[in-house]
Amino acid sequence: MIEPFLLTALLLVFASVLCLYRTIRGPTVPDRIVAVNVIATCTIVIHVLIAFIGNQPMFVDIAMTYALLNFLVTLVAARYLATGRIFA
Repeated sequence: MIEPFLLTALLLVFASVLCLYRTIRGPTVPDRIVAVNVIATCTIVIHVLIAFIGNQPMFVDIAMTYALLNFLVTLVAARYLATGRIFA
C-alpha cells in the first residue's frame, strides 16, 4: 500500500526539479515566482504524504503552516511587482 504513495512523492520531487530549472532560467520574474510557488505546493503535498505514510499528524500541521506562509509570500511578491512597494 505504501508503493503508490512513494511513487507519488517521487513524481512530485521530479516536478519540483523541473520547476527549479524554470526558477533559475525563467524568462521573467513572474514565471520564477510561479515556479517557486509550485515547488512549495509540491513540498506541502509531500509533507502530507509523509504524515499519512508514517501516521504522524504533526506533519499535516507543518504543511498547513508552510501553505499559509507560501500564500502570504506569493501575495507580497505579486504586490511588489504590481506597485513597486510592499506596504500601503
